[in-house]
Amino acid sequence: MWSHLLDRFLRALVQKGSLAVTYPDGTCRNYGDGSGSAVGLRLHDETIVRQMLLKPELAAGEGYMEGRLTLDGDDLHGFLSLVKTMGKGSRPPRLLRAIKRLRKLLKRVAQHNPAARSRRNVAHHYDLSGALYDLFLDEDRQYSCAYYARPDMTLEEAQAAKKAHIAAKLLTRPGMRVLDIGCGWGGMGLMLAGQHGAEVTGVTLSEEQHKMANARAKKAGLADRARFELTDYRDVEGQFDRIVSVGMFEHVGVPHYHSYFEKIRELLSEDGVAVIHTIGRSAPPSSTNPWIAKYIFPGGYVPALSEVAPVIEREGLMITDLEVWRLHYADTLRHWLGRFDANIDKARALYDEKFCRMWRFYLVASEMSFRDGHHVVFQFQLTKRHGVVPVTRDYLCGEDVGAGNGNRTRN
Repeated sequence: MWSHLLDRFLRALVQKGSLAVTYPDGTCRNYGDGSGSAVGLRLHDETIVRQMLLKPELAAGEGYMEGRLTLDGDDLHGFLSLVKTMGKGSRPPRLLRAIKRLRKLLKRVAQHNPAARSRRNVAHHYDLSGALYDLFLDEDRQYSCAYYARPDMTLEEAQAAKKAHIAAKLLTRPGMRVLDIGCGWGGMGLMLAGQHGAEVTGVTLSEEQHKMANARAKKAGLADRARFELTDYRDVEGQFDRIVSVGMFEHVGVPHYHSYFEKIRELLSEDGVAVIHTIGRSAPPSSTNPWIAKYIFPGGYVPALSEVAPVIEREGLMITDLEVWRLHYADTLRHWLGRFDANIDKARALYDEKFCRMWRFYLVASEMSFRDGHHVVFQFQLTKRHGVVPVTRDYLCGEDVGAGNGNRTRN
């Protein structure tokens, strides 16, 4: 019965491309219009068939992790690229529409992130073994979108370019007090302290990141100018000339947007500048993929611009610059996946095969969300008043990104 129902579901959903599904009884059925490269999907038991019908997004990731769903040639890119085309140009099946409506209704509950829950959510992902992140990140452990000012940049070059681009937007001068919200392993804060002479305070909820960031500051001789604290941004007090936050806003949650920007306004000096770098969506508001929410980023959410800009306005902050990066994160994730695959044996030694399949699914699914889906990166530059930042972007042309002027072609 379940195979029959899934067959009807897929015939309504897959209108383009070429998908061949082999069911547990050995039956193979084809879906789509036959265009593009063929994707072969094998379902190995009736349980995964039922789950693919009732909760397809969660079941696809779990089935791949557990080996109950396999792909010919392990073609995750092909499969997830095909998934991104499903339903486009036609009305999705009634069941899928109902599932998505329910998720939208429940998203505020899922994104309720008080301090205690935020700490647990952060620990779920960022307190994994540090050796894992060494397998695929650059040497500075930048775990956010790099900036490919040239298409041929290495990951290290592109991550350095990202930091330089953000530093240019901050207009940081020696002696300025800088707050880094969600400081990660300290790379951005150490760069602002070491290269720009800033007095940096970084905050994180990850114990592993907190320890490493302070150890790096001490090793670099910057402990007197770069201090990293294990604390929630909501508990920070004082005034700062500059505030930067890279890759943290995705964990705030829509119910907390007002309090987040209210805190930014409270902490920012009258002549201050803030730069908020976050994943966003170039589409109307939606909900978090249930597999990502369960296994990768609990409590996380990628906002639409329409969910963020009105809150900034109501909190009395001025958007002085808004930049949208498109393919940069897809290229970043491609580099991360290549490094992870090259070190897959080391990853298995740290965890197990199921974890490795989970991590690969996460990296590829994320890449395809940027390459074929609606995910982008927003960079908001915020001030309290006119006259704080230049009125044109010409001042960014002098940033040291190793690309030369006029070569920024990967927006």
